[in-house]
Amino acid sequence: MSMESDNNKLVYCVTDVPPWYLCIILGIQHCLTAFGGIIAIPLILSQGLCLQFDGITQSHLISTIFFVSGVCTLLQVTFGIRLPILQGGTFTLLAPSMAMLSMPEWQCPAWTQNASLVNTSSIEFTEVWQTRMRALQGSIMVGSMFQVFVGFSGLIGLFMRFIGPLTIAPTISLIGLSLFDSAGTSAGNHWGISTMTTALIILFSQYLRHIPVPFPMYSKEKKLHTSNVYVFQILPVLLGITLSWLICYILTTYNALPSEPSQYGYLARTDLKGDVISQAPWFRFPYPGQWGMPTVSLAGVIGILAGVISSMIESVGDYHACARLSGAHLPLNMLSTGVLALRDWAVCWLEPGVQEMEPLHTARMLEPLVLQSRMVIVASGVLMVVMGVFGKVGAIFTTIPSPVVGGMFMVMFGVISAAGVSNLQYADMNSSRNIFIFGFSMFSGLVIPNWIFKNPTAIATGVVELDQVLQVLLTTSMFVGGFFGFMLDNTIPGSKHERGILAWNKAHKDESSNTLESGEVYNLPFGISSYLSSFSWIRYIPFCPPSEPDSLDGSGADTNALEPKQSLGHAEPSQIIIGVAM
Repeated sequence: MSMESDNNKLVYCVTDVPPWYLCIILGIQHCLTAFGGIIAIPLILSQGLCLQFDGITQSHLISTIFFVSGVCTLLQVTFGIRLPILQGGTFTLLAPSMAMLSMPEWQCPAWTQNASLVNTSSIEFTEVWQTRMRALQGSIMVGSMFQVFVGFSGLIGLFMRFIGPLTIAPTISLIGLSLFDSAGTSAGNHWGISTMTTALIILFSQYLRHIPVPFPMYSKEKKLHTSNVYVFQILPVLLGITLSWLICYILTTYNALPSEPSQYGYLARTDLKGDVISQAPWFRFPYPGQWGMPTVSLAGVIGILAGVISSMIESVGDYHACARLSGAHLPLNMLSTGVLALRDWAVCWLEPGVQEMEPLHTARMLEPLVLQSRMVIVASGVLMVVMGVFGKVGAIFTTIPSPVVGGMFMVMFGVISAAGVSNLQYADMNSSRNIFIFGFSMFSGLVIPNWIFKNPTAIATGVVELDQVLQVLLTTSMFVGGFFGFMLDNTIPGSKHERGILAWNKAHKDESSNTLESGEVYNLPFGISSYLSSFSWIRYIPFCPPSEPDSLDGSGADTNALEPKQSLGHAEPSQIIIGVAM
């Protein structure tokens, strides 16, 4: 686990198999690095689902998302794109989900906002939150079918010709900016605690990230010795939350925090959900339809479609980043999202409101580890499945005080917003055209949803279904900003160089030089790719072109590095869609 700061060479590449103990250690490391983004989604969704005072159900949501993330990780690394990607929740569906739950018909009853009036075991309360669960499940399942179509048809390459940095930047940035209210509400419960959490995360991730910590190690060669581990760079979020959590526990133990619910700072106490851990079951196996049969609404499906499209755009950046960090070339046909969509459709039976995707900020945090083995991700997937089955694990996370979570949100949502803006590096921002497009898209994505939220009855076309569709779309910031960015960027005259299309494509092409053979990375296991390559008709299926035989003399990699890029119609090794395999 030790590393030198000036060493950028991969210790283990995608196809390497580290020792079993190293796989387990690094698998735990990946899970801990991504856990902040994983638990953030159910904690935010619980507000729209009227579950603020139901710790048991919140623990079930957290356990389920761990389980689903593990299953998705194993599916994707085995039958999907096969890059070392740890699957976690994406925030692209969070905004449309919250917009859908803010509609008048789904707003939480007033009595669910009062802890003294909520009976979490009553049939009435259960029906309140489960109806919202089922509505989210159905909307995402239907919305994901569009992604299935895009993946099966191979249209992702066509779509990417019209989607450039000026579309991606406002779309991704507004995901983080639209969640400022959730961050402010949680952090505002005790600004001192939330500020401390934010400061600790910043301290660990920015100021101390290059400072190694000596850890005792043992090996047969060196016996007992110390090795430097960059623990602050690897686990800044976990360390920040844990320390703040511990301080809140100490303050609670000595009654330094208010004990009256009406007093400011009461929600920083750690004993508010103390009975959740004792009440949570030791083992709980998530199963399809655990919340009931999903329901579908037109407004929900249309709103979720905006998130699905944003997720596909985000996926492209994630896959390219992971391929570059792993030393692997990413063929265009590997961007097919069919596996991802079928997986999302299936997991919606378990966890509503969540579409699984690799958090890009997690990939960036893991970049210096120079350990990108596929087997490490397999270990991470197994670990998350185990964590999801143990009900006590999810219950422990529900006891994190609200201000601590708010402090984490301050950092996390800020990073997401900045990650979107970073795409502008490819565009010519000295151009008044580009400045106008980005500025107008961002400002519209903030102004229009805010006005609709304040005037919910303003949309009255006379058609209830159309009113609901417009309500969801126009209250989803990333849809409004992304729509204006897409339309203006493709209609206002501008060269490809000015728009950033050429720089965007060149950056991804440069990433593919001196990389592993595609067949080594993307061929399916158990000889499936070799078997499928014997059928000539496979080449006509967009998402499953035939495999090419690997080079026997090892010169294939050098040849690929020297040869020009192959045309889109040329057969490249690819994964088969998991649905076809089933």
